[in-house]
Amino acid sequence: RGDGGKMAALLRGGSSCRSGLGVPPLPLLLLWCVWVSGLPASGRAQAQADLSPVTCGSVIKLLNTLHNVRLHSHEVKYGSGSGQQSVTGVTEADDSNSYWRIRGKSDLVCQRGNPIKCGETIRLTHVNTGRNLHSHYFTSPLSGNQEVSAFGEDGEGDNLDNWTVVCSETYWDRKNPVRFQHTITEVLLSITGEQYGRPINGQREVHGMQYSNQYNSWKAMEGIFMKPMEGSKAGNIHSEL
Repeated sequence: RGDGGKMAALLRGGSSCRSGLGVPPLPLLLLWCVWVSGLPASGRAQAQADLSPVTCGSVIKLLNTLHNVRLHSHEVKYGSGSGQQSVTGVTEADDSNSYWRIRGKSDLVCQRGNPIKCGETIRLTHVNTGRNLHSHYFTSPLSGNQEVSAFGEDGEGDNLDNWTVVCSETYWDRKNPVRFQHTITEVLLSITGEQYGRPINGQREVHGMQYSNQYNSWKAMEGIFMKPMEGSKAGNIHSEL
C-alpha cells in the first residue's frame, strides 16, 4: 500500500508502455515496451491496435462519461450505511487513487492478457488499498440510491465484489463506453452528480441504480493494458489473477 507514489510516477499519461504495482513484472513489460518502441510507425500503430480490447490483469482508470470524473477510492470510510471504505468520483486525471486492477470473479481466475468479453463477470480491485469494488443493500449517503464501497483485504472479499461488464460487442473495447452491473443486486454503477463536503470536498457520490441511463456509462482511460497473447487461445498462459 506504500506504492501509490510509484503508481502515479510510472503510470502518468496513460501509455501502454508504463508499469506500476502488481502487474506485470517490470522486466517483462520493459521488453514489450522496447519491442514496440523499436518498430516503424506502422508497426507501432498495429501494436497499439492489438491492445484495443480491455484485458484481464490490466490496471486502469475508469471515466464516467456524463460527469467526466474517474472512479476513485481512498482510506476514508462512510460515516453511515456500511461504514466501509468509500468510493467516489474525482475530476483529477492524475490521482493515483483512481487505479483499479481487472481480475476474475471471486470463484474463478482469469488468465492475464485474455480479452474481457461483454457479459463476463469480473472484480475491480483498488490498487492502492487492495479492496474490491463492492455493493450491497445499504443506502448511499447523498442520493438515497444503493451504496457502493470498497471491501476486503489484499484483494479478497466475497461474492458481492462481482460485476458484469455490459456492452454490445463481443469484447469490452477501450474505445467504447460500457456499464457495470452488480451481479447479485443487479444495480448499475452510477454517478448522478451529488458532491461530498469535508473531508472529501467536491468528490462525487458513486452508487448503484436500477435502470440503464446516461449516469452509468464508463470508459477505460489511463493505465496499463495487458497485451492479448496468442498463447492464451491455446491455454498456454499460466499467469492468473
